[in-house]
Amino acid sequence: MTDQSLADTLPDGVVVTDGDGVVTLVSSVAARMLGTGPDDVRGRPLPEVLRLQGQAADWATHNRPFEGLRTRTGIPEQAWLLPDGTEVLVAARLHRTERLGPVTSMAITLRSGRGRARLDRERSDLVATVAHELRSPLTGVKGFVQALINRWDRLNDDQKLLMLHTVNADSDRLSRLIAELLDVARIDTGRLQLYPRPADAGALVSRIVESVAAGTATEVRLEQEADLPPVMVDPDKFVQVVTNLVENAVRHGDGVVRVTVTRQAVPASADGPPGVQVTVADEGEGIPRELRRRVFTKFWTSTGGGSGLGLYIVNGLVRAHRGTVTVDDAPGGGALLTCTWPGVPAELA
Repeated sequence: MTDQSLADTLPDGVVVTDGDGVVTLVSSVAARMLGTGPDDVRGRPLPEVLRLQGQAADWATHNRPFEGLRTRTGIPEQAWLLPDGTEVLVAARLHRTERLGPVTSMAITLRSGRGRARLDRERSDLVATVAHELRSPLTGVKGFVQALINRWDRLNDDQKLLMLHTVNADSDRLSRLIAELLDVARIDTGRLQLYPRPADAGALVSRIVESVAAGTATEVRLEQEADLPPVMVDPDKFVQVVTNLVENAVRHGDGVVRVTVTRQAVPASADGPPGVQVTVADEGEGIPRELRRRVFTKFWTSTGGGSGLGLYIVNGLVRAHRGTVTVDDAPGGGALLTCTWPGVPAELA
């Protein structure tokens, strides 16, 4: 494979020069970004090829790659604009034949700035969402604490108790939001830690339904098969996922919420152990088909309330267990969310 064909296989654009700043190679991706052909620029000075707008007249003049300290090995990534106004991220690696000798060649990479722009938007959305979600309970906590401090002698015990209960509830809300943000960070960075072990899915779901039903007027019904196989899960994460699904159905759905636990019809692999399937259905309006692809993305909410991180975390936790989670229509109308959990391997059963 030639140097040109190898460079053309790379996802980022590449421009290579010799020690005099003369272009010796331009990949097809870089040529397309710069609006030229790979053969048209070979042998030309770098400033004529790398026509970027931004911090200086041109990238080479701003960074002076062939001058400066002999210990310099590269130029960090910087944002520049292509001739058509598109942002591109540019970095370079300096090569020296002899240690502390002059630069003999340089490889420059050009990467589209769209990924960074998307990341910046996600960060802005996160900041806006967190600020909005934090402001409401913090305002309540601040207001009631201030009232208790300023009017302690004029408040009776019932009023004090009501204020303290409200502060406690708002504090719990803040704690849940912080826990959600930590989960999102761990999922995004691949640092989510699981401690799977054989568990009784039926018993765990039964306790979840009992707990949720005790705190709501909505009827929550549980149906589960007998002799369910054990599942290989982190019990805490399993409880977190199923609790989130049931509470979402209670909060956003209508009518009776039905939770069903059954043996998984098709194991995750042909020779794998049977797992368990948990479905949560409500009798509300459901989720339109065109919106279902967005349900498990960050900040998606059906009503505009909440952080919009719950189902994103659900999807991340289920996938980390090598399970699946899907959205469909419930038989009687409403939303039907189904998640599958792996069975226990034979050697651990």
